[in-house]
Amino acid sequence: MYFIQPTRTIPHLERVLSALPSLQMIHIEDISLYDQSIIAIADVQDFLEHQWELPTIVLAFENEGSALAQAWQAGALAGWIWYQLPEKPTEALAKIDAQYKRNQDSRDLPSAAILQKKLLPTPLELPNYKIESFFKPSAYLSGDWYDYWKISDKEIIFYLADVSGHGVTSSLLTSWMAAFHGRSKTPRELIKKLNGMLVQENIEKHITMITGILNFETHHLRWSSAGHYPPAILFEPNQPPKILNTSSFPLGLTEDLEVEEFECILSKQARFIVCSDGALEPFDGGLNEQFQKLVEHLQNHTFEAPAHVADDIAILSLCRVK
Repeated sequence: MYFIQPTRTIPHLERVLSALPSLQMIHIEDISLYDQSIIAIADVQDFLEHQWELPTIVLAFENEGSALAQAWQAGALAGWIWYQLPEKPTEALAKIDAQYKRNQDSRDLPSAAILQKKLLPTPLELPNYKIESFFKPSAYLSGDWYDYWKISDKEIIFYLADVSGHGVTSSLLTSWMAAFHGRSKTPRELIKKLNGMLVQENIEKHITMITGILNFETHHLRWSSAGHYPPAILFEPNQPPKILNTSSFPLGLTEDLEVEEFECILSKQARFIVCSDGALEPFDGGLNEQFQKLVEHLQNHTFEAPAHVADDIAILSLCRVK
């Protein structure tokens, strides 16, 4: 932390400094040269006069209560009296520093959420098909993710993934996936590549996903699942929904991950839909009941997420329109 050299005379300044070891002394004219995220300790009058950006604990004399009040209004983190430092000033500093960092993290979350959403794929215009998606984090950041991209002039590859847990670590893994998949060419290649990296780096998270390739000329669809629930659902006109169950392990659990591929032909007006398990949360009952209700709402185009969700929700739909 920094200690800003006072411009007015402070009696017994050395005694105060001795109670606050390991502080780096800096001068007001040099403030712009230093890290603006590190806490500084400074005289209240200097702080009020210069209004720098450093997070600051101000020190005042006993008769400067109004100056302390002004400093708090101007954003000072705390106010101490020159001759009445906290009993354990080093510990007090550590607590203020920890609280400041927590507050900074909280203030950064809205910006981080905006950046995360910018990593989502941009819409693609495809002959015969429409890609629809739904994305709703339970907090600022999401551990659910989807992506898609062209691998030829007639094929796209896609995936929807769900990282275990919540919070910043899970959301960072979604960003890692977006950067790391390297525009893989097949579902098996994508799953193997992501799984290998998770196991190699020994990240204590696992990821479930459904990934596939669609040929939008022949309407041939190939897909694979890595331990994902709920399963993919296929809706076709005048047909009951098809639940495309598979069995496999999530990513990140074992190097020897067996990856099966499945295939089908999408008929006219067919919809192939994959969801994260957060899509089950709006419905009551056990998993089976929740899933059946989800299928009904997706079939009838009536799915709506509540305003506040307990789990992240991501839905990706491939719709054949012609």
